[in-house]
Amino acid sequence: MDGHAAATDLELLRAHVDGDPHAFAELFRRHRDRLWAVALRTLGDREEAADALQDALLSAHRAAARFRGDSAVTTWMHRIVVNACLDRIRRRQAHPTVPLPDGNRAEDGPGVGGPEPAAPAPDHDTALVVREALAALPLEQRAALVLVDVQGYPVAEVARILGVAEGTVKSRCARGRARLAVTLGHLRPAVAATPAPRSDPASLNGDVPGVTPGNPGRAEGVGSRSSRYRRDANQEDT
Repeated sequence: MDGHAAATDLELLRAHVDGDPHAFAELFRRHRDRLWAVALRTLGDREEAADALQDALLSAHRAAARFRGDSAVTTWMHRIVVNACLDRIRRRQAHPTVPLPDGNRAEDGPGVGGPEPAAPAPDHDTALVVREALAALPLEQRAALVLVDVQGYPVAEVARILGVAEGTVKSRCARGRARLAVTLGHLRPAVAATPAPRSDPASLNGDVPGVTPGNPGRAEGVGSRSSRYRRDANQEDT
């Protein structure tokens, strides 16, 4: 395992492809906090986020041999997670269901990966309103804002993750912020007084649901998901 700790992401991915049974687990361990945070903020639901992360990691595990090295391994992994989240949102919109109670309620139990870190009590209602407003954004705008404004990724990195031009990322963020400004205008004094929280990877340690890589095998649908999202991403935002 010491050799794994010293290996680069690319070396771990190649070792996994060559049959190392522990390499992919180490790769996931390195990046799980930020991957989980992206899934959770994009979907706004712990169970959905856990399922999306599970799907994404299975896809990455099986598709590793097809990684061409034209981006960083972490960028590739984030792209698969974002695509898995957006696929779930599209399916949820096509087949709406009755929402479950909020996972932070005590009677709901610990949930999939333990209770989500809650905002301080005075700001909790505001945090819920902001989360709902974010969830109401068009998919592409939401994904861009989560990555740029919530997670703090550079625009250039987000462009690589989403497979679009940097200008497209900036445009989606600007449109998303404008929509949020209208929706959350009544919260302006409170929002201005409190900096927008960003996901702290350290605060998520121990709170990420366990994800099993599954059995190695040929990937099913990873390429089609990515290509479908790229087609959607290149369309003009509504």
